Formats: sequence, structure tokens, C-alpha cells
Amino acid sequence: MSRISEYLASKKDEITAFLGELIAVPSVQGDAEEGYPFGIEPARALDIMLKKCARSGFAVENVENYAGSADINSLEPELAILSHLDVVPEGTGWKGDPFIMRREGDKLIGRGTIDDKGPAVAALYAAKAVRELNIPLKKGVRLIFGTNEENGSADMAYYRSKRKLPPMVFTPDGEYPVINAEKGMLRVYFSAPFWGADITAGTVINAVPQSCTVDGLIFSGRSAHASTPEKGENAITKFLSECEGDDRLICGLKDMFPHGEFDGKSCGLGFSDDISGNMTCVLSMLNTVEGRIYGGIDIRFPLDRKKADIGSIICGKLRSAGFEIESCEGVEPHCTDENSTFVLALLKTYEKVTGEPGSCIAIGGGTYVHEIEGGVAFGAEFPGTEHNMHSPEEFITVDELLKNAKIMAEAIIEICG
Repeated sequence: MSRISEYLASKKDEITAFLGELIAVPSVQGDAEEGYPFGIEPARALDIMLKKCARSGFAVENVENYAGSADINSLEPELAILSHLDVVPEGTGWKGDPFIMRREGDKLIGRGTIDDKGPAVAALYAAKAVRELNIPLKKGVRLIFGTNEENGSADMAYYRSKRKLPPMVFTPDGEYPVINAEKGMLRVYFSAPFWGADITAGTVINAVPQSCTVDGLIFSGRSAHASTPEKGENAITKFLSECEGDDRLICGLKDMFPHGEFDGKSCGLGFSDDISGNMTCVLSMLNTVEGRIYGGIDIRFPLDRKKADIGSIICGKLRSAGFEIESCEGVEPHCTDENSTFVLALLKTYEKVTGEPGSCIAIGGGTYVHEIEGGVAFGAEFPGTEHNMHSPEEFITVDELLKNAKIMAEAIIEICG
């Protein structure tokens, strides 16, 4: 067993106890107050983490409760490990209180255990291991903790307006081995006057709707993340496929969104590339309110396309079908060179610790580094494990928690040693 592994094993109870302390803070975004841009609870979680870092001998800074940092040595930071302490709402379906971490065998269960408080704690103890074992470093390392990743990453936008990021940044807010490519994203909201059936379907734009109610009749589907719509069944397009009549708006949507089509080909899209694969296009919201019909579309598009081009196509189709565009906003694709020294060092570290081959992967979702040039996601989910992220009974195992810390410690040494 290596010195780092021995150190982490000796701190196992301390690590899990501190994670439990963080899980106990319901750091869901709240109402903004003076000094608390995302509510009190995310700021409280940040305060707990920064105090722990300070007690560990790190130089800490709180940037107005948007985000905070901890430098593990006095050298100019060349590497940042970026994690977040805010969480999604608890939802329903838990077997216990989601904000009281409980252990079942090797599982640590609670909201935030995998996304992203567990990885944040692993990053802290990775840094502590390097520092307390007196492993020499030639470059500086900074831990950064955000508080708004789940609601748009306004924390990082503000932090970056006040502080310069180190040239190398990874976030343990994705999966292993390394996520280096992320599709672009576009979210389109549209509406039109409508006096037809009462329709209720979809509450969030980034999920395949599992239910569509039309004049009391329920069309059932299966929910999935909008970046992987093939894993679900869209209840809205199921309704449209069975709908009869000549209403112009409904017929227009039926033509644009055939049931079982995921790539937006019928909207004039359907693009793909060799790295990120097929694009996705999901009609995820459709609701009638006081004489208007409102809809929402989630699009994830390949690396070789621009959001302006995608927006022009989809908005043109909607306007031709009789709809008005409420908003059309998104982000460009993100890609970091898989052969960069930084990425190759992370892959080498992953292979060294796990014994598994390392490779880069592309995803349709967006990680915390989507708008950070040169950034990648490195962990914290291991291939083949479903951690119930954003769902009830979210968990990380103790073994995975320590393995994440081990990988991050080795990455610090590989890159900065």
C-alpha cells in the first residue's frame, strides 16, 4: 500500500464524518439576500468547507459567498480542482432524511454524496495527503468550491470576473476517465394563442417528460435526461402521434417532433460529428395557460456547429408553424485537446491508480468546466456504477470516496510535482 493510500485509510472515519457534516446542510439554492447571492444554505456549506481548509493549514478566501478557494501551498497556482457545494432539491422517494447521511454497507447515502460534496471532500483530503506527507511540489494547487453549479453556474461567472483561474482546471463533477468534449446546448421557449385542449406536460426543460395530460386524458412515457432522450419515452410526442384534427399549431408540432425521433431531423437538424456523435432535440415542455400554448425545447448539438446556426434553423421552423419565440439561449460546444499534456497526465494517473485503460469521452450534458477554456471533467463517477445522481437514494461508496481522493492526490503529484 502506498503512503497516500495508507494516509487516506487512516483518515477514513474523519473523511466520512466530515462528508456527513456537509450533507446535513440543505444547500439548495434559496432566495438571494444581502451577502448571500444564492441563499443562506449554500453559503453555510461554503463556510464549513473553508473553515476545514483553514484548519488544515491552507490559505483560504471567500469571494462574497459566490465561491471560495484554498491554496495548498504558497506557489503560484497552476492547477485548480473545481467542485461545488450546492445540491439539487431533495425530491421524493427517499427511505430516510436525505440530509442525514446514512450508511448501508459500503454505501454513504444522502443528497450531495456523489454530486458534488463527496468529490469536494475527496479533493480536500487529496490535498491534505500531499501536504501532510510532505510530498514536494514545484507548482501551486488551488481548490475552488462553488455554490451555484446546479442553477446556471453564476458563481463561476462572478468568481472569474474577480479572480483569474489557474491555467489547468479539472472538476470531479463528471465521470472517469476524462470528459474532454461536451456538446453545445440550446434551450428554446416558444408560445402562441391557443384555444384548443387543455395540455399539461413537462416541468423542466432538461428532461424527457414522462406524463402528458390532455383534457384529463393521461399519456404516459418514461423520463430521462434530455441529453440522452433515447433512454426515455417522450409523453408529449406520444400524444402528438395519436392526435387527430387539423389544428395548425398541433399539426406543426406533430410534423416537427415525430414520436421516437431524437436528433431533430424533422426540424431541419439531425447533425452529427465523429467526436460527439448525434445531436439531440427534445420537445420537453408543452402547457396551455389562459388562451396560450407554451413550449420548451432542449437541444444538444455537435462540436462542429454553432448555436446561432442551430437557433436560426429551429426558430425558423417554429415561426413557420405559427409560434412566437420567447427566448433562444445556450452555450457553444466545449472541447479540450485529448493530446494536451494536461489531459495525458490525468489519463496516466487514472490508469496508474485503477489499472484500467484511460481514454477521453464526449457527452451531451454540460459539466462545471463547460465554459472554462482547457478545462476537463475528471471523475467522480466510475464506469458501470449508477449513483442515483439527482434522484432519491443518491450515494457514493466509501471505497469510491477514498479512491477518488487517491486519484486526485496522484494527479496533483503528476502535474505539479
